Formats: sequence, C-alpha cells, structure tokens
Amino acid sequence: NILNRLGLGSSGQTNMDPSPIAQGNDDDTPAPGNQFAQFGAGCFWGVELAFQRVPGVTQTEAGYTQGTVDNPSYGDVCSGTTGHSEVVRVQYDLNDCTYESLLDLFWSRHDPTTLNRQGNDVGTQYRSGIYFYTPEQEKLARESLERHQQQMERKIMTEILPAKKFYRAEEHHQQYLSKGGRFGQAQSTAKGCNDPIR
Repeated sequence: NILNRLGLGSSGQTNMDPSPIAQGNDDDTPAPGNQFAQFGAGCFWGVELAFQRVPGVTQTEAGYTQGTVDNPSYGDVCSGTTGHSEVVRVQYDLNDCTYESLLDLFWSRHDPTTLNRQGNDVGTQYRSGIYFYTPEQEKLARESLERHQQQMERKIMTEILPAKKFYRAEEHHQQYLSKGGRFGQAQSTAKGCNDPIR
C-alpha cells in the first residue's frame, strides 16, 4: 500500500509474532558513573526537552520500547500494531542527579490518569510508563506512584515495568524542540531553564 512505499507502513511483523529481540532487555551501556532511566509520558518531544534541562542529565534520546516488533519505524509505532511506547531514555550522572528528581519531573510533565492518551495525542504509544533498569529504580518508582496516587482523585494508569530493548527514534525526532520543532523556534535546553515548553 501507499504507506509502505513511503516508509510509513508496518514492517510486516505483527503482535502475533513477537520478536525475541524486542522483548529482550535494553543491553546498551551508559557512560561510566551514569545510569539509564526510561519514561513514557505522551509525545516524546516535550518530555525529552524537559529532561534535557535537568542538571546532571548527560544525554537524552527519543525512542520506542515495550513493543513486539524489532527495529520499528515511527510509522510502525503510530499504527498501533507494534505495542511500543514513545519514551525518552535519560542518561544521568549518579553524582549530580537522583532518580527521585527524574521521577518528580516525570509526574509533573503529564496526566498519568489518562489511559493511552495525553491531551490530543491518543494511542497506546502515548501511554504513561516508567521502565526500570535496577531493583532500586523499581522500588523508588513504585513508592513514588503510591505517593502521587494519594494526591490524585482518579486512578493513576502508569505502568511500571522492566526496561526492554530501546530503539532510538529517527534522527529528526532527536532533540526536536531544541532544534526548532515544527514552528522553527528553538527552545532552550539550558540546565535549570523554566521557559514554557511549547
């Protein structure tokens, strides 16, 4: 079909034949003294910019995880057939940044009570998720969810799961808003910046 010819269609693999690679652990290695974290909080563009501004965050990458297809494209993920979530993989310096501060930002950036939706963005790829790399991250994530649930009137829908294979999104999605986004207006990535994210 036309979507496949444009590179926007499905790769042909479906939820019925999950890839063992996609279901495996994220086996990338962070820089020495750093740790990875993965967060899904809707469209990854604004989420990535928010994490870029956190002191102690040394790298951010927009990508896809938790799906069944190996090496999915943006079109595959948006089709809703691969099970992937749009996420930001954050690399942070353990001496300059705490996982708790990343969790606080995660909760502040989206509505965790909406299932498969953030604002006008609807689909399973926009689900709320915390994907942990260590038992300590899992423990802190679950405690943080419990604390935030006490402040919410509706049930939090955030999934907390082990980090699976991370697929870096296409290059034009990386640091999208700091490069100007769709309106050509670059937004600051300065550490500690509080400018509104558009």
